[in-house]
Amino acid sequence: MNFNNKNILVLAPHTDDGELGCGGTIARAIAEGAQVYYVAFSTAEASVPEGFPRNQLEKEVREATHLLGIPSDHLFVYKYQVRKLNYVRQEILEELIRLRPLIKPDIVFLPSSEDIHQDHSTVYQEGVRAFKHSSLFGYELIWNNLSFSADCFVALKSDDVQRKIAALGAYQTQEGRHYMEPDFIRSLAKVRGTQISVEYAEAFEVIRLIF
Repeated sequence: MNFNNKNILVLAPHTDDGELGCGGTIARAIAEGAQVYYVAFSTAEASVPEGFPRNQLEKEVREATHLLGIPSDHLFVYKYQVRKLNYVRQEILEELIRLRPLIKPDIVFLPSSEDIHQDHSTVYQEGVRAFKHSSLFGYELIWNNLSFSADCFVALKSDDVQRKIAALGAYQTQEGRHYMEPDFIRSLAKVRGTQISVEYAEAFEVIRLIF
């Protein structure tokens, strides 16, 4: 996949979903000259662990996306209530339609069609509705996927994986979750890389492909 001169949009239901699902691809795309935009719909203030301020996840997503190389003015953070995005799906659709002419994305990364989390499912559905003229790729979050169609692979360098790990390290509130551990991140990238005979990769579901 050639990312040079592409406009790429990452849709994250919650802060950290985009980094988890395609952080290595974001790092590679930026290194190749793409303009990457990131939209987080919920800062999950109701789920922030005790001892942290309510806006901690917003701080963390700003740091994480900075570490990946996304400019601050390419980050859009909304504060919809966690686990209730389905109640505001029309608002989400309208925001995506508002952003569409500003970003003009060639490629959109969003949760996969098989993601069972209610917020992720909402962002998938509204993303497909909003971006009918962009290539759409569903990213992998294996703890939310009963099944996953690995239709497309993006080969990664070790530096891309390390940037992904560094970005996820910004999420102090998520420490202790197994899927945030560097060994897990590197191992999954290794598995996906082995499938295409490279060292590391990320896998995606092809939802819509436009040449």
